[in-house]
Amino acid sequence: MTTINELNTIAQPNWCPGCGNFAILMALKNAVIQLNTPVENFLLVSGIGCSGKLPHWIKLFGFHGIHGRALPVATGAKLANHKLTVIAHVGDGDCYSIGTNHFIHAARRNINMTCLAHNNQIYGLTKGQAGPTSDKGVKTKTTPRGNFETPINPLALAMTSGATFVARGFAGDVDHLTSLIVSAIKHKGFALVDILQPCVTFNKVNTYSWYKKRSYKLDKKYDPSDKEEAFKKANQWGRKIPIGIIYQEKKQPSYEDELPQIKRNPLVKHSISNVSVKPFLEELM
Repeated sequence: MTTINELNTIAQPNWCPGCGNFAILMALKNAVIQLNTPVENFLLVSGIGCSGKLPHWIKLFGFHGIHGRALPVATGAKLANHKLTVIAHVGDGDCYSIGTNHFIHAARRNINMTCLAHNNQIYGLTKGQAGPTSDKGVKTKTTPRGNFETPINPLALAMTSGATFVARGFAGDVDHLTSLIVSAIKHKGFALVDILQPCVTFNKVNTYSWYKKRSYKLDKKYDPSDKEEAFKKANQWGRKIPIGIIYQEKKQPSYEDELPQIKRNPLVKHSISNVSVKPFLEELM
């Protein structure tokens, strides 16, 4: 079984002290250990932002992509070798802004991979500008008189787009977050875990204490297969914020299930020794 020490890297994270990303990194390590999957079967893909650095600090295969493009890279890797456990680490400004189009289509296709969104409701790496999930009225460097834009709702957007697993976690509860990541990775289809991740340096509103006063765990009586009720939970924000598995659909086939080309072997294991591209080139000439 893999241990924490085996997942640790020589280099140490350079996030701000107290950043919620430390808890997300620990939850991911815990999840990898609990899943008991060979570490060489994991692939982490990230975009740009504080969250994008995470693959540097865990001993798993990783790919540090460009801003907003983690999901198409992760999709390509998954389709090339669908036996991999592919996890995309994205930020709210990374995935829910410039990467929104990719987010919608990855959910729509129900690609069998996990998207862990570090949602700090601000642009942290670029020093505190309002982001797509910033609350209305919040004052930032770009909205000194208060943000007048309505924030995006990533949970509702994911469900509307076709995601079959939608959850919300909180960086202030590592054990609960670990269980959500494990469930998301085990789920067959596109899984989103939107993680409330306090930015202790630039977001002085949505703090650990702010979330602790408002967040509550969904109990066992809640049925995540009820999509209508799931939308109600996804839209609950402010005085009460639900965390847990908001929505899950288990019967929808994943994108890979529909591809006859990979029924027997992943694409990377297909032999191309007898393939000739000459007929295709002649057709194009």
